[in-house]
Amino acid sequence: MKKTAIAAVAALALGVAGILSHPHQPATPAVAAEKPPAQAAPPSGVPVVAGTVVAADVPVLLNAIGTVQAYNMVTIKSRVDGQIVAVKFQEGQNVEAGAPLIQIDPRPFAASLEQAQATKEKDEAQLVSAQADLTRWAELVGQGYKSQQTYDQQKATVAQLKAAIKGDEAQIDTAKLNLGFSDIRAPIGGRLGARLVDTGNMVRATDAAGLVTIAQLKPIFVSFTLPQEVANKVRQKQSEGVLEVRAYGHDNKTLLGTGKLTLIDNAIDQPTGTIRLKATYDNGDERLWPGEFVNVRLVLNTRKNVPTVPAPTVQDGPTGQYAYVIKDDDTVERRPVEVAVVQDGIAVITKGLSAGERVVVDGQYRLTQGARVRLTSPNQAAAG
Repeated sequence: MKKTAIAAVAALALGVAGILSHPHQPATPAVAAEKPPAQAAPPSGVPVVAGTVVAADVPVLLNAIGTVQAYNMVTIKSRVDGQIVAVKFQEGQNVEAGAPLIQIDPRPFAASLEQAQATKEKDEAQLVSAQADLTRWAELVGQGYKSQQTYDQQKATVAQLKAAIKGDEAQIDTAKLNLGFSDIRAPIGGRLGARLVDTGNMVRATDAAGLVTIAQLKPIFVSFTLPQEVANKVRQKQSEGVLEVRAYGHDNKTLLGTGKLTLIDNAIDQPTGTIRLKATYDNGDERLWPGEFVNVRLVLNTRKNVPTVPAPTVQDGPTGQYAYVIKDDDTVERRPVEVAVVQDGIAVITKGLSAGERVVVDGQYRLTQGARVRLTSPNQAAAG
């Protein structure tokens, strides 16, 4: 133990002597560390996407779901009994009023017409003979060769034949009608639907099913309902002028047509608390189709020169809605706003913003009152 302690003291003394012999020489590291190149400091401010408050005319819209209805829809049926001998149309074809559609065998009806005409001719011939006898008997009665009773009977015969001729004329008219009904024609212009019968089938006037349908597409209706709470507003605005109704596709973006409000129903539907309305469209391009569901926007009036901003500009906070306004020194002010409506991605501001002011559209989640901002593109703001 004593020898070990002496050796340790000696080693310590040698180390101290070595340090004292080089008092001004710094220690050299075993491996020299390379310093990274200096980088420029990132620009100050929170990256945001900015927009400008724009004054615009914005329509006041009432939204609803509507159904497209044909202006006229006709189910073609036979008015006489008979066999179909010809179908003169193509399914889905556009036809004009009066175009031939279906031919029912006309021969039985032509025969009935000829029979009625022959009966009339027979009765007319009998009438001529009866009138001649009546004239002769009138002279004989005065001479005492014919009794008054015989004369009166002949006079009644003449009256009966005249009545029979009127009946014959009615039969002829009926036969002509039936013959005309055998040639079925389009009562209106429009587009034909699917054919429901084929050549050779027997049809009857009492059949419930039709032969084909015709839908008038130009113009066309869109029927929709609105809550009863807005009924008075709609009636008032309609009394001031024609109201515009826009029809959009299922995406609520594709405009299918612009029409006019033509009907406000005369009663509120009590079970639903709604009122039925109908708009009429020219539909020249046939973009509206019967049975189609569309998104309807009734233009009630127009807000003139009101401030508008992109909808993401407005944020919801614990005390209400607000927006960040960018000041001239690139700092932001959190300002309360009031929004009248948001439609088509645009918020209509009624209080809090003025036209021409710059606002933060994207990047608000990193902002606080008075924070400095840096304007970037939308992609850069999302990455930041």
